[in-house]
Amino acid sequence: MAEVNTGSDDKPKKGKPKKLHLRVDFTPMVDMNMLLITFFMFCTTLSKPQMMNLVVPTKDRVDAERAPKVDKEKTITLLLMEDNVIYYYLGKLNHEDPSSLMKTDYSPEGLRAILVERNGKVIEKVAELRKEKQLGKISEDTLKARVSRIRDAKDERTGLYKGQVVIIKPTDASNYENLVNVLDEMQICSIGTYAIVEVTEGDRLLIDNYLKSK
Repeated sequence: MAEVNTGSDDKPKKGKPKKLHLRVDFTPMVDMNMLLITFFMFCTTLSKPQMMNLVVPTKDRVDAERAPKVDKEKTITLLLMEDNVIYYYLGKLNHEDPSSLMKTDYSPEGLRAILVERNGKVIEKVAELRKEKQLGKISEDTLKARVSRIRDAKDERTGLYKGQVVIIKPTDASNYENLVNVLDEMQICSIGTYAIVEVTEGDRLLIDNYLKSK
């Protein structure tokens, strides 16, 4: 609040203006500034971007010896279609066998149930580690390191990934939300190895043969 102090009660000399002393109390302004600073700091924390690591195929040729080794029995390929439909097949592509292509959706009873069934062991181990974190037995950094090792674990004898491998192929008919939902399921189902790949001509042939067979 501002206060005006007129000075002494003595009458000013004739022809001389009377001096006024103005005093401004900045205490309310300091309180308001502290509230604004706290508000902006809180909003900045909430608006931090959430990043996700994506694996995309390189355009450079990779030697067969350096290429990652994947067990075809633990590989599932997702073809993202229109109307929130997902076509998928297990193992190696065989476009001449329409029965190898199956259909699901983004519901918990759809894609998530399939991934949980195929990646159950890894999900159980990750869940145990998260319980230990909640009980305070391990730190957040230790949790992340152990979860990463479990997801990316390889068989010492064969060098193949132990967990489920997912290949994501968005078609032109799918939308951005479909891809985001699939990537969310990768985290929920503890999928350590997944990649976004372009749809091939063999995939299109398999879809055409599947639709013709219906």
